[in-house]
Amino acid sequence: QVQLVESGGGLVQTGGSLRLSCAASGRTFSSYIMGWFRQAPGKEREFVAAISRSGSVTRYADSVRGRFAISRDNAKNVLYLQMKSLKPEDTAVYYCAAKISGATLSTSLGDYVIWGQGTQVTVSA
Repeated sequence: QVQLVESGGGLVQTGGSLRLSCAASGRTFSSYIMGWFRQAPGKEREFVAAISRSGSVTRYADSVRGRFAISRDNAKNVLYLQMKSLKPEDTAVYYCAAKISGATLSTSLGDYVIWGQGTQVTVSA
């Protein structure tokens, strides 16, 4: 079973950029649909973006579409989230997650069965 480790979080000013990475162990990374979620203080965890197994299809939450880009490198077993034009409301712990079955780029947390530990992103005003 794959294990996921996020990195790349940090403190950035409004309008800045960050790139998050999610390194996956094991040899089955390319068989998983992957997603990014985030959880702000006092709020529920929410969907950010998802990507198909091949990387050819992506899906975004309305709040990040046009500013964030999800991608993956199956040869390196790494998932990315490029974030630009960051806003204070993007402040959250960001998690990567793997969906094992089906072909849908689901936005539902319950459809993802493997989770990383999260990385903090803080956007200052």
